Amino acid sequence: MKSKIVSCVILLSITIAGLGCTSQSDGSQQDSSQLNDLHDNNAEDIRNIEGVWMGNLTVPGGLQLRMVFNISTNPDGSINASMDSPDQGASGIPVENVSYKNGNVSLDVKSIRGSFEGIYKENNDTIEGEWKQAGSAFPLVLNRTEKAPDMHRPQDPVKPYPYTEEEVVYGNNEAGIKLAGTLTFPRSEGPFPAVILITGSGSQNRDEEILGHRPFLVLSDYLTRQGIAVLRVDDRGVGGSTGDSLQATTEDFAGDVLAGIEYLKSRKEIDPARIGLIGHSEGGIIAPIVAVQSPDVAFIVMMAGTGLTGEEIIYLQSGLINRAEGADNETIARNEALTGKIFSIVKQEQNNTVAEEEIRKLLKAEMANMSEEEKKLSGYSETNLDAQIEAILTPWMRFFLTYDPRPTLMEVKCPVLAINGEKDLQVPPEENLRAIEDALKAGGNKNYTVKEMPGLNHLFQTAQTGSPTEYAKIEETISPAALEFIGNWILEHTQEK
Repeated sequence: MKSKIVSCVILLSITIAGLGCTSQSDGSQQDSSQLNDLHDNNAEDIRNIEGVWMGNLTVPGGLQLRMVFNISTNPDGSINASMDSPDQGASGIPVENVSYKNGNVSLDVKSIRGSFEGIYKENNDTIEGEWKQAGSAFPLVLNRTEKAPDMHRPQDPVKPYPYTEEEVVYGNNEAGIKLAGTLTFPRSEGPFPAVILITGSGSQNRDEEILGHRPFLVLSDYLTRQGIAVLRVDDRGVGGSTGDSLQATTEDFAGDVLAGIEYLKSRKEIDPARIGLIGHSEGGIIAPIVAVQSPDVAFIVMMAGTGLTGEEIIYLQSGLINRAEGADNETIARNEALTGKIFSIVKQEQNNTVAEEEIRKLLKAEMANMSEEEKKLSGYSETNLDAQIEAILTPWMRFFLTYDPRPTLMEVKCPVLAINGEKDLQVPPEENLRAIEDALKAGGNKNYTVKEMPGLNHLFQTAQTGSPTEYAKIEETISPAALEFIGNWILEHTQEK
């Protein structure tokens, strides 16, 4: 869930998830003969566009993203280029094809289905053009800059660490996959209490990296310094882990966490009686599922976990985010009505082919009632439409829409800490914390703490509005107050008797 528990991005609130990847490319360049067709250009012309170029891309929803192109020449006169998206934490994305001729610049980034076409303006040393991706086009002016901007993340820990860090691999034998992660633990004498960190929705690496932030790296560093061992793990199909997260559901991910518990129990450094779970967003749904299935779970921490069904969450989230970005009540109501019709199809029609046809017919009818200006503002394209329908019909989404966490929460008997940020627009705190507390109380759990943390957003950053458009701009990765509150609660509940 992170920045995207599920952005309901139907028509009037188009996602930008396809723009960049959170994982970093190795930055390796392709053979120059495949990169460009510039051998008929003279060296002086080519030098016009050598260097680092940056521009601000404004996408639907008002979000601004910095885009950086690094352009250099080879001795034979051909050009190499790579792209960075610093606000999405991505760098070194290969630009497969580069062309510069008679002032016209073309940069083709096939890996993300994007391209830039522009004209070099010598008088003000800019390249003015358009960024095209997934059928949509956005104005983009590139300005020469001395170097790509650094993402200032002051909470990122700096090596050497005052604790042991170990790369680990273990299996989820039932699913037939391997999971790779990092285990950190103090250098003092153990065994230590331990936690497994569980990421939010989407394919995430072990640091839960998003928009240049690495919240799980910061959290694991803080907890390990407090004497708590931490296991953080790449999601299925990410980094060193195998499997396919796109075909998995929340319940499948719970199986991965159970495998992690078994791994920790095999380590002499870990106290098997003091293993807990910390789940962020969707991870806060997974943690209670695992706690009910395994008596080895000593406690759980739900960071922006949900107490409502996915469908309820999406309606609340979509309304809050759209309102924060300036949408009027009529637009919000229109979106909600359309989304409700789509979800009805998803819930009632289990055959994906039939469901896709029905959804496409519904959306085409909606588009017929929109002006050209509304279509442009929505970011509509056939490619985007295809991607949205595909996402809506995944096994994950089908499960998420209808899963109600309350019956599971009623069965959780271990200690629970549930926290939400006051400004969380993705998992609204009032409705979700109330539902979580009511379920725990109804189930007879007497050892729980529910807290709304003032001024914090979905990522537990100190925020102004809570809008996802702020996430990348905020230098803080996790509020120190949230780190301290979580750490103190865990230490209180893992003191050796």
